[in-house]
Amino acid sequence: MSELLTNDLLANIGRSAPPRREIVTRRDIRKYAIATGQRKQKYLNGDEAPSMFHVSLFWDVVEMNQLSTDGVSIDPLLPEFPLKKAMAGGLKIEYFKRIVPGDWLTATRTLTNIYEKQGSKGSLIFYETTMDVVNDSGEKVLKEVTTRIFR
Repeated sequence: MSELLTNDLLANIGRSAPPRREIVTRRDIRKYAIATGQRKQKYLNGDEAPSMFHVSLFWDVVEMNQLSTDGVSIDPLLPEFPLKKAMAGGLKIEYFKRIVPGDWLTATRTLTNIYEKQGSKGSLIFYETTMDVVNDSGEKVLKEVTTRIFR
């Protein structure tokens, strides 16, 4: 076992945050489409959400003093890691259904993995979260796997 990854830390694997439910509005789709430079009329009209629209849909709206030093909302799903410098490690999204105005979406995030690797400058801790999003009919809309790295 690694000195960094204790049994207590690894015991957090499989823990889920409470589900978050949000409604998709035509206005929010239109604002996102304009902000991200979309060109397809179906996005600009708000008829369908473009890729990546969901990413901020489930974020907490918090005041500045509730953000980490890198400007990210502090994630209550995560345990305290022994390394502190956070970096992006990857994002994989599988889409199963279109996102359209009026959809009520529920996201459930789970801490699915924690592991360590050795980098050229020392130990790195990787963690993965999986977010499953379903609609009110229980149909899977998307699955997102996020990898972050601490050094």
